[in-house]
Amino acid sequence: MSKRWALPLLVGICLLAYLLPLGTHGLWIPDETRYAQISQDMLLSGNWVSPHFMGLRYFEKPVAGYWMIALGQQLFGQNLFGVRFASALSTVLSMLLCFLVARRLWNEPRKSFVCALLYMSFTVIAGQAGYANLDPQFTFWVNLSLVALWFALDSRRNGQRLAGWAVLGLACGMGFMTKGFLAWALPVLIALPWMLWQKRWRELLLFGPVAIVVAIVVSLPWVLAVHAQEPDYWRFFFWHEHIRRFAGDDAQHDAPWWYYLPLLVGFSLPWVGMLPPAVKQAWQSRRHPGIAFVLLWLLMPLLFFSLSNGKLPTYILPCLLPLALLLGNALTDRLRLEHGRALGVNGLLNLVLGVVVLIALVYLQVKKPLYDHELHSLVLVFIALIGWIIANLAQAFLPLQCWAAPALGSLLLAGVLPAALPQSVVANKTPDQFILHHAAELAATTHLLSNDLGAAAALAWRMQQPKVALYNTVGELKYGLSYPEGAAQRITTDQVQQWVRDARRSGSVGVVMRVKGDDELHEVDLLPKDGTRYEQGNLVIMILPKDPS
Repeated sequence: MSKRWALPLLVGICLLAYLLPLGTHGLWIPDETRYAQISQDMLLSGNWVSPHFMGLRYFEKPVAGYWMIALGQQLFGQNLFGVRFASALSTVLSMLLCFLVARRLWNEPRKSFVCALLYMSFTVIAGQAGYANLDPQFTFWVNLSLVALWFALDSRRNGQRLAGWAVLGLACGMGFMTKGFLAWALPVLIALPWMLWQKRWRELLLFGPVAIVVAIVVSLPWVLAVHAQEPDYWRFFFWHEHIRRFAGDDAQHDAPWWYYLPLLVGFSLPWVGMLPPAVKQAWQSRRHPGIAFVLLWLLMPLLFFSLSNGKLPTYILPCLLPLALLLGNALTDRLRLEHGRALGVNGLLNLVLGVVVLIALVYLQVKKPLYDHELHSLVLVFIALIGWIIANLAQAFLPLQCWAAPALGSLLLAGVLPAALPQSVVANKTPDQFILHHAAELAATTHLLSNDLGAAAALAWRMQQPKVALYNTVGELKYGLSYPEGAAQRITTDQVQQWVRDARRSGSVGVVMRVKGDDELHEVDLLPKDGTRYEQGNLVIMILPKDPS
């Protein structure tokens, strides 16, 4: 491939695969609705310093990630595309970093192209590009910090080293303002052992303060501003989101130490068959400074997150760029030597996986249909699966000629599948679509009520009205509701009937309920029966008219 067209082709594929699906499906609860509403709150209130969720203090994350999502909504509108644009952009930028660092490591255009293509086609990376949360943004800042670090370490001129360390500081500062202190810890975990091994600790002492100063300059204005506006922010954020989450006995999402090992294998799809030769080749080349750096980049965050008590799958997304570098290095060398066995095995594994999933879908559709009179969605699922199967069939039988085919199958699957989910899933997990269908009726009400945080966030976002009364639900808003000004937003089952009566004296009431069991049925039974009622899946919308008396 022409050197001139390699990078534009990658960017074009990224934009096509990531941007087109952004508006094809509703916001998932709880994450997407939460981030959409918090960033929208910044636009509505003009408060860009302290995050608020449905008008309540929400200090679980810093502010920069919300800034990016808010800017997406400012540029493209408060819609699905605007909410998800920051995730897609961050993923494209991470792909560009993969291309650049591969070029720096090996100075082989083909290897740079392969590494970037592998990274952008990891199924989980392509999926996260269309998902509105902070992980793609944080992953980009971590990737930028480590790419800048390698450029600094690999430079021979002091001016280039200084620039590299300064960019490292910028990335650490922005990463810190996106998701917290991890943005500072991860580069240290990699830089310190590598520089001690290379006996370059004097360089660390000389240039390291540059990164520290830049990170402080970038983040300090907001740090001081949020402290001045919300003096309790740092106490809550430090202890609740860091100490308790990573070391506390009651840490959220507790899991065993080996939790991330099978996940890392799964996250390498559709290139899992290349893992054994890539790991073997990397281990054999571990004394090469560049390969050692990439191995530390992969293993140190993996070890750090494995030792923490709280675990979520997306925590190890920063490990995937170095994994793509190792896989791309091994794959390109096999193409050069015309050794196609590992590629053929990879295609065969993906082929078997796709056929098994297709057979299981057909079996379930015959025995217990997942899709009930939803031909359009069913056709889309078959297109995605058949595309995956054909792509990997090509690699299995023509591994050297069709080595890149799994990337196309993966991007097709990640782009099409979210828009092809069964209506039962859509109705229960993306309430904003049901709310949008009844937006005119809900917009005419003067009070809003919901018994579920995800549905309440979707309601607040669609109506552009943060003040939704929370009916018998607290969850992650416990801290915000503890403030006196937030207490009125919390409605218990003992209070709800009086609250509804009072609200209906001044106007109509719009209610969005998620009914998942007997407790929620009891909550619905406590509400008046004289309004208009709509149901879809486990969602119930009620329009309670103003009390004429």
